[in-house]
Amino acid sequence: MASSLLNGERAVVALFVGRVVFSLPLSLLPHGLALSLLAISALVLDVVADSSAALLSRFRTRPGASSGILLGAVTLPTVMISKMIQLSRAFSLDQVAYQELESLSMQYWAISASSLSVLIFLCITIWCAPENKPPPSLPSFWHAILSLSCIVLHTAVCCVTLGTSSLTSSEAALKLSWMLCHGLAVVKLIQHVFRTFPSCASVGEACLVASGLVLYFGDMLAYTIAKVSGFLIKSDMVQYGSKTSEINIIIQGLLLGLLLFPMVFKLVLRLCECSFTTARFEVRTKNEIWRSIIFFSSLGFIMIVLIPAWMQFVQDFQMHPFIWRQIYFGRVLSFIFSEPLKRLSLCAYWVCVICVSVLRFYNISKNSKIERILLRKYYHLMAVSMFVPALIFQPKFLDLAFGAALAVFLALEIVRVWRIWPLGQFIHKFMSAFTDHRDSDLLIVSHFSLLLGCALPIWLSSGNNDRPLSPFSGILSLGIGDTMASVVGHKYGVLRWSKTGKKTIEGTVAGITSVLAACSVLLPLLASTGYIVTEHWISILVAVTVSGLLEAYTAQLDNAFIPLVFYSLLCL
Repeated sequence: MASSLLNGERAVVALFVGRVVFSLPLSLLPHGLALSLLAISALVLDVVADSSAALLSRFRTRPGASSGILLGAVTLPTVMISKMIQLSRAFSLDQVAYQELESLSMQYWAISASSLSVLIFLCITIWCAPENKPPPSLPSFWHAILSLSCIVLHTAVCCVTLGTSSLTSSEAALKLSWMLCHGLAVVKLIQHVFRTFPSCASVGEACLVASGLVLYFGDMLAYTIAKVSGFLIKSDMVQYGSKTSEINIIIQGLLLGLLLFPMVFKLVLRLCECSFTTARFEVRTKNEIWRSIIFFSSLGFIMIVLIPAWMQFVQDFQMHPFIWRQIYFGRVLSFIFSEPLKRLSLCAYWVCVICVSVLRFYNISKNSKIERILLRKYYHLMAVSMFVPALIFQPKFLDLAFGAALAVFLALEIVRVWRIWPLGQFIHKFMSAFTDHRDSDLLIVSHFSLLLGCALPIWLSSGNNDRPLSPFSGILSLGIGDTMASVVGHKYGVLRWSKTGKKTIEGTVAGITSVLAACSVLLPLLASTGYIVTEHWISILVAVTVSGLLEAYTAQLDNAFIPLVFYSLLCL
């Protein structure tokens, strides 16, 4: 039991959570207590799930990966509590209003409730599995008692904290209902992910993705409910954060539309099936051109009509949403041309880097015997060369660029998955040249995880940020640390962290050293451009070391988890 509790990944996650909890101010102790209880419950379930793969056999998880329950359950709550620590410092200096801190607290409890709901769902699944049928062993009995006790205590802490922070009982009930809705939505979304994309993700990865999506789009849903109900629900109870810019709202709407589009496309196909005779419909759907027309017509309708109408209804844009050119292109172009020389030059630089790199690496992948893992790391270096200059000199423009790039990636992946003529097969063939064991023919996630790994810390750092290095956490950990660890470990690594793993001590040391060296160069550069550098080297050393050890030990999708862990530690 002791050896199973102390495996590498769990030890690093415990160190990560402990570092954040011990940095909490007194005002955030209830949040820290809830996070600790969540981590203990997730740890117990993680140990039990990994003791027998059959316990979670109803989920077709990614082969070769551990369950990742502990890492998946605590990552986003810990990110939110790190942001609260950072915002508490600003609040003590009167740099932010109390409402912003309260909104972030609601965001923390929402993501915490999501993780807790997943743990309850997994707990029921595990203890109802046929392998656990009578008689249950004594360790299994105590595992269940400990996990359920932590879940009950976490729920009690959440209820008491939200109750004491609410002015009325109805407000407290509304907040608790909102938490419950988040939890139920995440559980349903995880089940949908495993049904739709079997063998594409571990339980921890699915928990991270589902919780993040529900949290990200929860504020737009809250506004919609408030509008539909005739403003019976106060929006400040359910909205996360402060008002965002119109550019960010447009990006959010685009991403939501693309995520909802596959369901719309399926619905359109079913309607066509009902409209035509069976024979006629089968002939038409076998025709790739006809199927492509349905696809792009449906995509255009949802992106040009439905999503702009929703944004107009929810956010009260000054222009009518159906005038798409004026709303979208007009606002985006005016934003770009507010600094035309810098931003157009940056766009030209990105296009050159992408064209040269993609063509070069694709030819190498077809005509060379270079290991695919090393070839993929070249894209990490390309990300460094593209994003670091933009983040230093044009951070707001980089926000827009990341949103646009993610929308393009989503659209291309949808075209690839559905094999839509004329690009579907070509995109599939091209993307397959850069896949690894974590990708499947059904879903390729590597490019998404790299882009989001670099983008999320930057998006999270918008607004008040007293740690200039934190936006660079994704670029540093993936573009430099992960790349150096893979290259050095592959070429020169001898001492392995475990008998069954491939990660080497030499690679981890190289990754940690390279990130520290990059920080030593980046900090003076940031100071010279006007940033106020407040990081302490001890904190940076701890953050770099913990994220480097997580890269060495985790079997999860490191591009998704490591930047968030590194970001959380840099915020302290």
